[in-house]
Amino acid sequence: MEGMMKTAVMTEIGRIEIQQRPIPQPKDDEVLVKIEYVGVCGSDLHYYESGAIGDFIVKPPFVLGHESGGTVVEVGKNVTHLKVGDRVALEPGKTCGHCEFCKSGRYNLCPDVVFFATPPVDGVFQEYVAHEAGLCFPLPENVSTLEGALIEPLAVGFHAANQAEAGPGQRAVVLGSGCIGLVSMMALRARGVPKVFVTDVMDKRLQKAEELGAAATVNSAEEDAVQAVMRLTEGRGADVIIETSGAPQAARQAVEMAKKGAVIVFVGYSKTGEVTLPMSMALDKELTFRTVFRYRNIYPMAIEAVASGAVNLKGIVTNFFEFDDIQNAMDQSVKDKANIVKSVIRIAGA
Repeated sequence: MEGMMKTAVMTEIGRIEIQQRPIPQPKDDEVLVKIEYVGVCGSDLHYYESGAIGDFIVKPPFVLGHESGGTVVEVGKNVTHLKVGDRVALEPGKTCGHCEFCKSGRYNLCPDVVFFATPPVDGVFQEYVAHEAGLCFPLPENVSTLEGALIEPLAVGFHAANQAEAGPGQRAVVLGSGCIGLVSMMALRARGVPKVFVTDVMDKRLQKAEELGAAATVNSAEEDAVQAVMRLTEGRGADVIIETSGAPQAARQAVEMAKKGAVIVFVGYSKTGEVTLPMSMALDKELTFRTVFRYRNIYPMAIEAVASGAVNLKGIVTNFFEFDDIQNAMDQSVKDKANIVKSVIRIAGA
């Protein structure tokens, strides 16, 4: 396909402009996807606000966005499993396929991954994207491209729940009810955990958690989260804790509210990159600590969970913005975190 397309370009920290760029041409093993929805991730907001996450530093011009769904409009000559008109969810990370991590199936740890919107790789705040066909997953008829865009954060939630080996008969707690906290809660429920409790300091986010199936919520700014969890678990503590907030105090709370032999999965990044844990307590309880970096081999599972109705993915969205209004979308998502749980950009023509 020839022609020009709209692209939202971060020209400086806190500034995005709509520019015209050539429509990319798919390679033999790629498809060209007309992007219809893109979710706004916390990492997008970090780059937009500060220009960096750890060692990853934005050098404008740069394109944000990595949570996307759309429709195939052109296929490379070697592509056989997709055709024009197929609706797809795009897994944003292309790995080398040859390193020890890729060969062992832990491809999310590949040191040479090329990931949308991770500097210096441009993201998908644009009308068309050429992407490796094997990373474009077909959506069933009852799964929309909006949900396709949100498969990416859901994959993080499922990876966290899988790392915890969560299942029936357990009691779980999710610390933080932002987007990743909500999808982690829904992934736990999809894996059969009957009761998932959620903590946060923002009432709007806790209300959203209740809407989506939390057994109970705790505003940890108003009551002691550890005491509340002990009450909710009849004094036993939680079998599984997924920490998504990145707050140092939440990491400590995770250890304190854990049942002996429990699993704690750390997902959220702290602002400093460091937390202090009560290790004597963790040793006494013989806790298992696990961590999450993105996800691996999750997209088919996540898509099936949405298709079956086990996960209400549309329910996490609180705000829609049009593509031409993307500057306002980013500004509002940064400034109004108490009310905006998940923003989605509707690309023109979706």
